[in-house]
Amino acid sequence: MSAPILERDDRVLATTRALSAFIAPFLLVAFVLLYGFPGETARLWAWPIQSQMTSMLLASAYLGGCFFFLRVLLVERRWAAVRAGFVSVALFATLLGVATVLHWDKFAHGKVTFWLWAGLYFTAPFLVVAAWLTNQRYAGRPAPDEPRLGRVARRFLAGAGGLAVLSGVAMFVAPARVFRVWPWPLTPLTCRVVGATFCLGAAGLVVLADHRWEAVRLMRQVQLVMFALIAVAAVRARHEFFTARPLTWVMAVGFVGLFALSAASAVRDVGREGTRGKHSLRPHSH
Repeated sequence: MSAPILERDDRVLATTRALSAFIAPFLLVAFVLLYGFPGETARLWAWPIQSQMTSMLLASAYLGGCFFFLRVLLVERRWAAVRAGFVSVALFATLLGVATVLHWDKFAHGKVTFWLWAGLYFTAPFLVVAAWLTNQRYAGRPAPDEPRLGRVARRFLAGAGGLAVLSGVAMFVAPARVFRVWPWPLTPLTCRVVGATFCLGAAGLVVLADHRWEAVRLMRQVQLVMFALIAVAAVRARHEFFTARPLTWVMAVGFVGLFALSAASAVRDVGREGTRGKHSLRPHSH
């Protein structure tokens, strides 16, 4: 008996949506705790975070992730629009799981928040990778008339994503060398956590294989959510920045530039939304 032929219609599977529904509430609660009460991590979080900027940076990633998974659950119909996000989330979760093992003694093992943290990051990498592998079997082929990114845009997105990943890996591998020049106070643990957050930029590398606008549309929306929250966080935690360190100003200029480009891209993307409806999902039989 021959194996059934998979219908590669690019749909988001029910199991992928179920995983998104499972993860999103954890991220929302984490955002509220870290962004709403960044100075109360010793009481509320899995470990005490000394820097409020670090707390709010991680919180920004969490709300961006919550936004992403809610879109997967409720809005997005095409796997092409979300698959890059699953790759970057898997990398992020894996690094945080490794950081938890490396700095086990720094965590407050008696708190519920720690066991939620550990449970999530010891299981999420496997669950997210499994979801990606399963849903990728249904990935559809690009339609000839789908909007494509230009060469300059692809190079910029790939370059920015690659730089973010390289920076994140450097922070994770050699934290002692990084936090001495970093714009705000870090410890070896928080340096690795911030590095893992930077590695979310891996989503931008999707343009190396997929030139469609659809492949980066949601990623750019998530990026804008995160950047807006980080900008507010920087104002709230401005007293923590080491203004005498050159990297502080290099990162500030770079962040403002990326934030402006993200906002401009979001405005342009609104005009493209109407053109993607006919590509949302090819009809398929059950």
